Amino acid sequence: MDIFEEVVKMRLHGIRGALATIVHTNGSIPSFESSKMLVREDGSIAGTIGGGCVEAEVWAAAREVMDLEKPRKMTFNLNNEASYDSGLICGGTLEIFIEPVLPQPRLYIFGGGHVSTAVAKVAHTAGFWISVADDRASFANAERFPMASEIYQTFDDAFSKLSPNRSSYIVIVTRGHKDDLRVLEWAVTTNARYIGMIGSKRKVISCYKVLEKQGIPAEALARVFAPVGLEIGALTPEEIAVSITAELIAVRRNATSASHKSVQLSHAASD
Repeated sequence: MDIFEEVVKMRLHGIRGALATIVHTNGSIPSFESSKMLVREDGSIAGTIGGGCVEAEVWAAAREVMDLEKPRKMTFNLNNEASYDSGLICGGTLEIFIEPVLPQPRLYIFGGGHVSTAVAKVAHTAGFWISVADDRASFANAERFPMASEIYQTFDDAFSKLSPNRSSYIVIVTRGHKDDLRVLEWAVTTNARYIGMIGSKRKVISCYKVLEKQGIPAEALARVFAPVGLEIGALTPEEIAVSITAELIAVRRNATSASHKSVQLSHAASD
């Protein structure tokens, strides 16, 4: 198996992983410099960096790397240490670099209005794969969204065909309260990493109350970033798009500035 081809395949199919590479050796080791081992998110591996306890430790570290989405380097001293007695007492040292293999982030935009077109442009420039859904053919089309890889002309079609995962981001900017509710009810049942909905606090609370009455638990709604976007005083569609995309990036990069904005129903009395 060609590891690089497998990495490309994983990214296309939205599968996370981590790639471990021997970057430096000194003395006798059970493998060679540039040897690689790919660890997939289901724990399976491809390739080898020599086997034994070293490989087991690297496998465990690779799981952390893909969870934190940050690379790390490990150094092993094989100079007759008892902890490496599984055929690895070779008298050498080696350094292994482990880097995350991350799928291209996918942004599903529900709504095809002015804010949506601006978000699609900015987010696409920032590296997001774009999908758009709107129930108006005059809004959901390639001419309006040339950067979109997928366009759905009904929300139900999008619901049936999309399977958001940890590499998926959902932004709800439909034209009305009713459609926002429909999309939000579906979105909170998915494994999307990010769900954001546009609107005032009062609107958000109103939506939450309706969905709770329909049986959606408060914990599911607590996942939602609403009102969507970082607070930068944005007013125009373009400024709002920058605000939303900045929040998407902050979540994607695990930035500490990406504080989770979630309106709670307890605020209803004061809003």
